Amino acid sequence: MDDRRLETIMGNLLRVGVLLAAGLVTIGALVYLAQHYAGHISFHNFIEESADLRTVGGIFKLATQFNSLGLIQFGLLLLIATPVARVVFAVIGFALERDRLYVAVSAIVLVILVISLLHAT
Repeated sequence: MDDRRLETIMGNLLRVGVLLAAGLVTIGALVYLAQHYAGHISFHNFIEESADLRTVGGIFKLATQFNSLGLIQFGLLLLIATPVARVVFAVIGFALERDRLYVAVSAIVLVILVISLLHAT
């Protein structure tokens, strides 16, 4: 695998991930608007969201049920996962090229990303 092919694949990965995430958020927003277009909004009472929207498994379950908030949340998770997938692919691609320096740098970036995502909650 050469550098040009690696860059092309990573660019396509980012493009597809962002477009897919945007599509899911848009579909979720349209479903939400279709379901709640005539609803009256009350700012006097706070309504807590479903507990399923707080876990990845719950979000996936709601998204597969075509729940509007589940689709929006799943699209946002996909948007967050896209650059992480790009770094994972960079580690693999640089390892296939046998470029130890870039493998090490990409692995350090991946560890930092994973730690920051795990400690964000």
